Amino acid sequence: MNAPVRFPFGSKAGHKDVQSGEPARMKIAIVTDAWYPQVNGVVRTLSATIAELDRRGIEVELITPERFFTVPMPGYSQIRLAMAPWFSTRRMLDGFAPDIVHIATEGPIGWSARGWCRARKVPFTSAFHTRFPEYASVRTGIKPERFWPIMRRFHGGARAVMVATPSLAAELAGQGIAHTHRWSRGIDRWLFKPDGATLPEIADLPRPILLNVGRVAPEKNIEAFLEARVPGSKVVVGDGPALAEMKKRYPDAHFLGAMSGEQLASAYRSADCFVFPSLTDTFGLVVIEALACGLPVAAFPVAGPIDILGAEGRGADNDCAVPVGAVNEDLAVAIQSALLVDAEAAAEFGARFSWERATDQFLSAILAAVETAPAEPEPA
Repeated sequence: MNAPVRFPFGSKAGHKDVQSGEPARMKIAIVTDAWYPQVNGVVRTLSATIAELDRRGIEVELITPERFFTVPMPGYSQIRLAMAPWFSTRRMLDGFAPDIVHIATEGPIGWSARGWCRARKVPFTSAFHTRFPEYASVRTGIKPERFWPIMRRFHGGARAVMVATPSLAAELAGQGIAHTHRWSRGIDRWLFKPDGATLPEIADLPRPILLNVGRVAPEKNIEAFLEARVPGSKVVVGDGPALAEMKKRYPDAHFLGAMSGEQLASAYRSADCFVFPSLTDTFGLVVIEALACGLPVAAFPVAGPIDILGAEGRGADNDCAVPVGAVNEDLAVAIQSALLVDAEAAAEFGARFSWERATDQFLSAILAAVETAPAEPEPA
């Protein structure tokens, strides 16, 4: 077991634990508007990271919608929004007295925590998990450019903005958010592996079985997958606001609802190709889970998939001896290419991604943020 993380330098070096006299343990508050029962990459990333921080002996206070009165988000009832969270957030953070706050989302709780940090002069980091301007544009019809000033204001005061990929860092720099720090993603290697049970519900479908996993929502571009002219059976695992409409529009597809844990891993192992049609994801956690289960991936050549698979399907660093997936502007072509990929090569590549390594990156950003003073006045 790893030793507890202590403050190693600078202003924190003199802090002592009252009882033991040893250097004080780091106290991190993690604030998020996205949490269970939501099933998405943000929630899974945070839960895996928190488990790894706990394993390392780091004291974490988690502030989520579970601790507030919430109401369903209009048009997306699966997401619940905290109502008037400012006073409760302030009370929780005052009581915990964190050394630093990590704010994962730009929702009501995130904004409340940001205000507390500014008022108490406590450093905070943030993360860009979701392309909010693009998602908001899909739902409102308003151009994404109108939402970027909000993003610049929110993230402008952070000591570091954590991003999953170099492509996303470059994109944010172009929008005036340049103080980014790499925070990749991982997989549960005990769960997502090529050996194990398959899913009886789809085992007997006509081959090839083409699988998509994720939120069934307009911004996920699932239509591109369901309308691709390719043979075989199309399977969608997930829930979301567009599920009923998708079932009506695509009666030949198989919609299995949300899955997690071993059932989800079984679904990956039962398919022949994982299809990721999203144009707006910042990473695609399901992509590396599928790969780790030995399932080749087909996607568009956009940020997220291309940061994982690379332009040639041999990894972002082009260091795989053979392709592990395929990207193409024509999704049908990508699918046909991915179906030729060796499953063993895909599994070997997917196993490279670990939560231990990702948490090392997270802590690197946190430690640097605690030590480094802001370079310029923080935006209001």
